[in-house]
Formats: sequence, C-alpha cells, structure tokens
Amino acid sequence: MTAEKQDSGGSRDVFAEDDVHQIQYKTLSWQAVSLLMIAEIVSNGILSLPSALAVVGIVPAVILIVFLGIFGLFTAKLLIDFKLNHPNVHTMGDAGYIMFGPVVREVLAFGTVAFAVFGSGSELLSSQQALSTLSNQGMCSMYLVIITGAIAFLISLPRTLDRLAWMGLLSAAVITLAGFIAMIGAGANPVPGRSLTVTTSSNFFDAFLAVTNPVFAYAGHFMFFILISEMRRPEDAMKAAWCLQGFATVFYAVFSIVMYVYIGNTVQSPALFSLPPAWAKATFGIALANFLFSSGLYTHTAAKLVFVRIFRHSEHVYSHTLLGWTVWTLLCLAGVAIAIILAIAVPIFSYLIGIAAALFAAWYTYGLAGFFWLHDVYHLKGGVDGLKRRPIGTTIAVLTVIGGTFICVAGTYVSIKLIVGAYANGQVGRPFVC
Repeated sequence: MTAEKQDSGGSRDVFAEDDVHQIQYKTLSWQAVSLLMIAEIVSNGILSLPSALAVVGIVPAVILIVFLGIFGLFTAKLLIDFKLNHPNVHTMGDAGYIMFGPVVREVLAFGTVAFAVFGSGSELLSSQQALSTLSNQGMCSMYLVIITGAIAFLISLPRTLDRLAWMGLLSAAVITLAGFIAMIGAGANPVPGRSLTVTTSSNFFDAFLAVTNPVFAYAGHFMFFILISEMRRPEDAMKAAWCLQGFATVFYAVFSIVMYVYIGNTVQSPALFSLPPAWAKATFGIALANFLFSSGLYTHTAAKLVFVRIFRHSEHVYSHTLLGWTVWTLLCLAGVAIAIILAIAVPIFSYLIGIAAALFAAWYTYGLAGFFWLHDVYHLKGGVDGLKRRPIGTTIAVLTVIGGTFICVAGTYVSIKLIVGAYANGQVGRPFVC
C-alpha cells in the first residue's frame, strides 16, 4: 500500500487534536452539524418541490418525497459507517481512492468542487431573485449577483465550520419561517378555480424531470465527510442525519402539499413566485439570509476540499501562517468568482445545474453508499464469504448502486434534452446585462 493510500484510508484522522494548534477543527457538535445541513439543503426543496406535484400528481409525488427521505437516511448510515471505518476520509475523493484508486479519486474530488460551486451559483441566483422581487425589479440583476457574491465570500472565510454554526442556526430558522409564511400566504390567497391532480399519466421525460426535484432536494450527502471530520464525536453523526432527514422529509411533504392544494397545477418553480406580491416579498425577504448563507457554505466546502488536499497535516492547516491564509482566501475568492461568472454570463446555467446534480449528486446521495457497504464488508468482514453471509444487505447495496446509476443516466439524459429543447424553442435567456 502506498503512502498516499495509507494517508487517505488509514487510521490517522484528517485533523489531529493538539492543544498547541492555533486552529482547532474537531469542535462541531451533532446538533450544529444537523443545523448546517438543514440550512444547506432545505431551500432547494421548498423552491422546487411543489411543482413536481403538478406533473405527476399529489399522491405519487408525496410517496416519492417520503421514500427518498427514508432512502437518504439509509444511505447516510452507510456513508457514516464508512467514515467511522476510515477516519482519514475527508471527501468523496478520498473515499473513491480507497475503493477504486487515483483516477476515481480525482473524478469524485472534481465533482464535489464542481457541484459545490454550482450550488453556490444557484443560491446566488435565488438571492438575486429575492432582491429583485423586493425591489420590484428595480435593480440591475448583474449587480445584485455581484453584491450577494461578495456577502457569500465573507461568509465562507472562517477556516473552521464551528465559526459558521451560529449562522447555521439562524439560516435554518429563517428558511423554516419562510416556509411557514409561504404556506400561510398560499392558504390566505387560494387560486380561484384551481385544478388539482391526484394521479396522472405522463411521458418519461416530463415525469422524470419532475422526479429530479425531490431526488436532488436531498442532495447534501456530498458534504457529510467534511462535516463529520470536524465533529468532536464523529460517532454521533447519525444523530445529525436523523435530524436532517426527519425534518427535511416532513417539512418537504407538508410544504409541498399545502402549496399545491391552495395554488393548484399553476404552481411555479420557484414556488414562491406563485404567491401574491406582498406575500412573495415577505417570504423572499425572510429566506434571503438562508440563500446567502448556503452560498457561502457551498463555497467554504469547495475551498476546504482543495485546501486540505494541498496542505493536509502541515502547519498551514493548524496555524495562522501567511501562506495558509493567503491560499485559503484565494480559494474562497475563486469559488465565489466562478459562481458569479456562471450565474451572470452563462445563459444555460440553470440547466447545467441539473446536469451537475445528475452526474454527481445522484452518486453522492445514493449510488456510492452501496459501494461503501460492499467495500467494507468485503475487506473487513471476510471477503466474498462475508457478502454471502449477508444476502439481504448485499442485495440492498447492489440495488442502491443500480438506483444511483439510473438516476445519473436518466437525469443527465433529461437535462441534456431540456437544453436542446430550450435552444430549439428560443427559450434560452441572455447573460445578465444592465
């Protein structure tokens, strides 16, 4: 075994604990991790999920939302177990290296950074939409993205995640409050003559396009390794997963049902645009803090992966060195700058987010978890005989891999077809201009 492989998969933890270190990483509680994750992913769900009910019907959509929430909890358990068995795993790239070698490590590491930067850009667009709504479209969209990007950059700068924990609490609170305000607004202003669909038949393209919303509403697993690496007690990570998936599943289901019942099949994506102007402004105004924090946390995640990859176990990770802070600041700046450029200058950016989610989030949230279980049972529990002694677990793990593969392939196909159709119909917008 090479020194690099030992470093990525051995027993040595990502972050050493030593009182002499100026920067202490292993400081997060499981409560803080759950709040950071709720703050990170819930905005994705409340913006996009209600529209899925209009396409496939309320019953299939709600069943899918609940099933994927439970499935996400199961894959989180497999991911956490893998992390506990391999303490030095910091990212999906490290896990990929243990299982498949250096090529997969680079692919998964690149995917993590790309997905995080795309996520940051998506949150900047949500922030821009919020500010445009609040200003009655009276401000230049390009400038709004740049301004919100500057705020996200400042949020991303703290070197350790515990410095963001209090913002995670605030962000989780405001996105939850925004969801309740939106439901109250929809209930107080039901759409007259609205139509509701209980179940409906649809072609594969429209149905799977709607299915991608609940699939990617749970796409936060790519951050789990990084978050668990900074926990005081990594063995408590499953408590955070229970809180995250339990809250997200219930909140997603309730929010989607309420919004759809009062708005009907005309519900838009983002759903907040379906509210009357005053209610939309109130909801966007409250949710804005969450959009900004999520963008900063996405950027922090991308920068942390690259930073630890460069300086792992060196003094620049644990001390306030000039080189360490310079590289860290430049990485955060680069992440935000790329997110801003994508959001402003790429007309098909919203479609590219779908492709990135299909290519990477499908694996990070679902497919890879099956490989984690199969790898550890094979290497730690007796090889092929260990797998044979666990037929149910082996079958479920294989089905998990197959499920991730299907979501990846079908999601990519749907996203590419959507881009082609948008170009053919002249629906692709132009870059932001003032």
